[in-house]
Amino acid sequence: MKMRTESDLLGSAELPADVLYGVQTLRGIENFKISKFKLSEYPLFIKGLAIAKLGAAEANHALGLLTDEQYKAIAQACREIMEGQHHDAFPVDMIQGGAGTTTNMNANEVIANRALKIMGHEYGEYQYCSPNDHVNCSQSTNDAYPTGIHLGMYATHMELMRHLALLVEAFKRKGDEFADVLKMGRTQLQDAVPMTLGQTFHGFASILKDEFVHLDEAAKDFLTINMGATAIGTGICAEPGYAEKCTASIAKITGWDIRLTDDMVGATSDTSCLVGYAAAMKRVAVKMGKISNDLRLLSSGPRCGLGEFNLPARQPGSSIMPGKVNPVIPEVMNQIVYKVMGNEVCVTMSGEAGQMELNAMEPVMAQCCFESAELLMNGFDTLRALCVEGITANRERCAAYVHDSIGVVTALNPVIGYKNSTKIAKEALETGKGVYELVLEHGILTKEDLDTILKPENLIKPVKLNIKPLK
Repeated sequence: MKMRTESDLLGSAELPADVLYGVQTLRGIENFKISKFKLSEYPLFIKGLAIAKLGAAEANHALGLLTDEQYKAIAQACREIMEGQHHDAFPVDMIQGGAGTTTNMNANEVIANRALKIMGHEYGEYQYCSPNDHVNCSQSTNDAYPTGIHLGMYATHMELMRHLALLVEAFKRKGDEFADVLKMGRTQLQDAVPMTLGQTFHGFASILKDEFVHLDEAAKDFLTINMGATAIGTGICAEPGYAEKCTASIAKITGWDIRLTDDMVGATSDTSCLVGYAAAMKRVAVKMGKISNDLRLLSSGPRCGLGEFNLPARQPGSSIMPGKVNPVIPEVMNQIVYKVMGNEVCVTMSGEAGQMELNAMEPVMAQCCFESAELLMNGFDTLRALCVEGITANRERCAAYVHDSIGVVTALNPVIGYKNSTKIAKEALETGKGVYELVLEHGILTKEDLDTILKPENLIKPVKLNIKPLK
C-alpha cells in the first residue's frame, strides 16, 4: 500500500496515501477503539460539522483571512460533504477523550485534503490549505464541535418529528376504524367502565401528539451557537466581527433561525441543550412504553388472554410451542424505550460533569442523543408499519366483556344511586348473574329505561337522561 507521512505535535506518522483524513484523525483511530459507534454512521452530525466549517470559511474569506482559491476549494469540499459524499472518511469513534478534538480535526483534515485535490495539489500538502490554519481558522474544537452537534441534532429533530407524526396518524386511523367497537375500560388492571376501542387508539395518538410541542421547545436550544468563542469563550484568535459573520452565514446556509449566544464563556461549557433534548426524548419513550405495554396486554391470548384485538403475526413465537405467536414488535419498542431512558441518564450525568470553562464529556452526550433519536425513529416506523396498521378488532370478545362486566353498573349510578348500584354489584359477584338481569329482577328499572341507559352512545360520554328508578 502506498503511504504518505504527516507530522504533528507528537511527531511523524504514516498513513495510506489515498485517505482523506490526516495524522490527527489517525491518532484518534489508534487511541479510541471504544465502541462500534463511528462518526461515519451519523450523517446528520457530519453534515452539521460541514455546515459549521462552511459558515466559518465564508466569514474568514469576507474578513480577508482566506484567499479566493482557498475559500472556493474549502466551500466545495464542505458542500460535497453536506450532500453525503466522503462520509467514509470519518472513521473515528463517537466516544472519545479530548472534548471532541478528534472529531473536529477529522473534519478539518478531510475538508483540507479534499480542498487540496480541488486546487490541484496532493493530500497532505498543507502549505496550500491547512487543516488548522485555514479550515479551522478563527475556530477551536470548543466552538466548532458543539455547533456541529447543534446543527446535526436540529436536523435529526426534524426527522424525528416526521417519523413520530406518521405514527400518530396511524393511531388516529385505527381510532376512526374502531369508533363503533364497545369495550370495557380498565383501571389498575381491574374492570372499570365502558368505552370504545376507537377511544383507546385515539388516546394513544393524542398523548404522542402532545409531545410535539415539548420536542420542538427542547430543540430550539440547538439554534443558539457559540461560533467565535474559540477556546473558552473569550474569542481569542478570532478576528473582530467573525462570530457575527459566521453565525449569519450558517443561518443563511441552513435557513434556520440561528442566533449567536449572548454569553460565549457560559455557552462554551454549557451542554444543557443536550440534557434537555434527551429528557424530551425520554418523555416520548415513557409514553411509547405505556402504549407498547397496552398493545401487548389488550392483544394477549389468543384464547386465554384479553384478546380485544389481534396484532399482525410477524414470526413463529417459540422453538417448542407449536402455533405460538408473540407480540414481537411492541416488545422491541419496549426495549428501545429502556435504551433511550438509559441514554438520558448518561446524558444527565455527563452534563453535570462540566468543569470550569468546558465539558469534556460532550462526545458521549452527543452519541447518546443521536443514538436515541435514531432508535426512536426506527421504532416508530417499525411499530407503525409492522404492527399498528395491521391491527384488527375482536368485536365479539369486546362486546362479551361489556355484557358480562360488573363495571357497567357504574353507568346506573346517576339514576339508581350508589347504594342500589353497590347492592347489584355485590350480588352479581356472589351469584355470577349479570347486572342487566339483576336490575330487572329487583324491579329497579324498566327494561326500556335500562336499555336506554346502556346504549353504547350513552356509555362513552357525558349524557343527561331523564330517567327515574322504580324504587
